[in-house]
Formats: sequence, C-alpha cells, structure tokens
Amino acid sequence: MKSSVEVLEDNKVKVYVEVEEAEFDKDIDRAFKAIAKEVNLPGFRAGKVPRRVLEARVGIGPAREQALRDAVPEYLARAVKEHDVDLIARPEVEITDGEESGPVEFDATCQVRPVITVEGYDELRVELPAVAVDDDDVEQARQAALVRDATLEPVERPAASGDFVVIDLSATRDGEDVVGLNAEDWSYEIGQGWITDDFDERLVGASAGDVLEFEATPKETDAPADFTVEVQMVQERHLPELTDEWVDANIGDHDTVDGWSEFLGESLRERRLGEARQQAGMRINEALAALVDIEVPEALVVSDLNQRVQGTIEQFQAQGIDFEQWMQATGQDPESFVESMRGQSEIAVKVDLALRAIAVAESIEVGDDELEAEYARMAMQHGHKARDVRRAYEENDAVPELVSQIRKARAFDHLVHHASYVDPDGAEIDRDLLIGDDHDHDHDPDSDGSEPAGTPSDATDQPTDTADATDADATDADATDADATGTTDTDTTDTESKDDA
Repeated sequence: MKSSVEVLEDNKVKVYVEVEEAEFDKDIDRAFKAIAKEVNLPGFRAGKVPRRVLEARVGIGPAREQALRDAVPEYLARAVKEHDVDLIARPEVEITDGEESGPVEFDATCQVRPVITVEGYDELRVELPAVAVDDDDVEQARQAALVRDATLEPVERPAASGDFVVIDLSATRDGEDVVGLNAEDWSYEIGQGWITDDFDERLVGASAGDVLEFEATPKETDAPADFTVEVQMVQERHLPELTDEWVDANIGDHDTVDGWSEFLGESLRERRLGEARQQAGMRINEALAALVDIEVPEALVVSDLNQRVQGTIEQFQAQGIDFEQWMQATGQDPESFVESMRGQSEIAVKVDLALRAIAVAESIEVGDDELEAEYARMAMQHGHKARDVRRAYEENDAVPELVSQIRKARAFDHLVHHASYVDPDGAEIDRDLLIGDDHDHDHDPDSDGSEPAGTPSDATDQPTDTADATDADATDADATDADATGTTDTDTTDTESKDDA
C-alpha cells in the first residue's frame, strides 16, 4: 500500500491511497471466504466452497464489492495512522480506480483538528470569590450565632424593619382562598421579602390591632389577589450579651470571646479558600477559552455535546429518574435541552485546543516513566494489573491519546502556577495560599478542578482514561466507511464517529 497526504484549506487534508492488485487480491480472497459461509452447494460443506468454484458460479464482482467495503476502511485507517492525521469527523471517501479490476486507488477528504497558538496564556487573570476575612466578617458570624439564641419581646410601638409581627394572613382571588397564603398566628420577620414585593413595606409602621387590606400580586405568580392582614403583636428581637460566660455555655469547645472570634476568623478563611479552590478550575478554563478567537469546528462541538447529553442521561438513570418524564415535568423538549449545553461544549473544545497548543509552546513531553505511572494509577483505580492496562492501550492504538491527555494535564498545571488570581474587588489572592504547598498535581490527570491544579475542570470533562482502555474500541477500522458521516470523540484516537446529538 502506498499513501500520501495533501493539505487543504479549512482544516482539511486529502489522503491518497493506492493498493497494488496482488495485495488487494488477498482482500478479495477473504471476501470469497465470507461468501462461502453463506452459500450452500451440493458436495461441499458449509464455508468450504473453493474460491474457483464460487468465481465460476457467482463471478468475481460480488467478492470485489465486498472486499472494497471491508478493506478500504482498513487501508485508510493505516494511512491515517502512518501520516498522523488527527481526524475529528468521518472522512469522505471516493474510490477513483479499481472498482472493476486492477489496483485500487481512492482518496479521502478528512477534517482535522485545528492547530492553534494562544497569545497571553501566561498572563491569565482569574477572578475568584474573596478569600480575605476582616473584622466585619467575624462580627457578622458572631451576630449570626447570637441571633440563634435571641429572645422576642412584645413592644408597644409601630413595627420597624427587623421586628417580628404575629399576624393572621388571608388572601383570596375571585372569592376563593389562594393556596399557601392563609395562616393564623404566623410570626413573620419584617425584611424577609416574602409574599409580595411590597408586603414588608406595608407592615412597617403597623401596630398591634391594625388590619391591613390591599391588593397585590403574590410572588412567582402573575395574578393579583386581595389580602387581609390582622396584626396581633409586634415583637422586638433581643440578642444575648456577648460575654465569656455566654461563649462558654453555648459554643462547644470555646470558653472566651477572643478564642471563639479567632476560631471564627480561621474557619471563615478556610471555607472561603475552599470555595475559591472549587471554582478555580472552571474559571481558568473560562479565561483560557476567551483567548481562543477561532470559530471551533462544529464536529468537535457536536462530539462533546453528545458526551454531555449521554453523561446526563446516565446520571439520571443511576439515580433512578426517568429522563423522559423529567423532561416533561420541566417543560423541555430534546432540542432545547441539548442546545442548553452547547455553550459548555464550545468552551470545552476551545480549552482542549488551547491546552494542546500550550503543551507544544512549553515543549511538554511525556516520558516512559510517566506513562508507566499512569498505567499503574489507572490499574489501581479500576482493579486491573498495570501490564493489562498498558497492553489494552497499545492494542487499541490509544497510547498517543493517553500521551496527549497527560500533556494537557501538565499544560493546565502550568496555567495554575502562572495565572494571577483576584477577588471581585480586584484584590490579589496569594497564589501559593490558593494552590497550597503540599499539592503536586503534575501527575494528576484525573483532577476534577476542585483544586486549582491538575487537568481541565468540569468545563472540559476530559479525564485521561476517558474510556477504560481495557474495554476500548479505539481504532475500529470501519470508522472510515466511505458511506458514513459524523464526528469523532474529542478526546480519543477513535476514528469511529458518534451519532449527532
């Protein structure tokens, strides 16, 4: 077999393949053996009819057609691998010679993954939730604890915001009670913003014994109702005095105000730091995607979209939820549901392309030791032996994609350690504090982005072992069937396409 590649425009290449007649004759012979299994001729056992007999009976035409259907995808797969063609969609194959006799020649127009450059990736500015804690934050936390131990005392004055009022509430529409808006002796805190947009404003200034009647539109509805509110009592909230004695009696392991306040500050900082870490991966991806200014190929978007939809359906199934019933209950149709995920897929594709570009720009290479470590990690995770995982990847020609995933993981880790992090006010967040001194994520390609290191977070959903290699079908040759169209999985070397979302 001879093959060559011509680069075309719009991220396409044309692969030319020529198969000598003697080589293709072996494929014809294989086709005759398949036909023999389906033909019953007197004097011959099933599947044992010689080729020369079949040629005499049915001619060579059917076998040649069968050989073309079976062998052309295999030859194309070999050419794609030989020339390192990064397919992202099923090729368009045209047989140019040899349909009737002689050598076989064909060409395949292949859409390939764009190769891009990313300017400014070392200057990413990532906004995260605030991490710093000041005295006001600690005071708010103390007040929240005191509120839980507060008492309500009746007052002989008009109600103000923050007071509690005990009320009888009724609401009707066309003479019928409005469900959920009728209550007696209900203690309501003014300022909660419940019932209607102006409900709290009407209560401010009311005194015990007042009856308020008005028309208003309940929240989350678009039909007005007639309200009657009878104010039974106005109550003022009294907080306990913050003393060492109160802390000792009410706050677990703390017995002084100062000790408890220090603990609150530390706890708030740790919680905010955790929230920032959880969002860091997603925010890095979003910032990185913003640097990619090309229109991403629809084939890649659709492929990622397929994975997201399938993953969502599987999650519903795992939780015992009927997906179709859920769609009906939420008033969605399949088209709008799929389309709602398109934005995430577009970001994921941009991030994938950008990380590949950064890996090239930073000359990131993966050595044998790293591969062996990854095989061992996956073996431990899935309960296999490392040598079996390695063999599965090798037999399925999936090693290059595994290498690509590890390179992208290290590219992402590079971003983590070079980005600048700021809070919503623009104040810088200490990168070392955010990452932590005890985290080494260079070899953590399955990181979920909950900490700002490792691999792309859930915006890409691309773990290294996207499909367990022991079950993979990564190089299915029939993917290059000339009659098929579609897209490939963004993160495998599998040339077999997935159905449109």
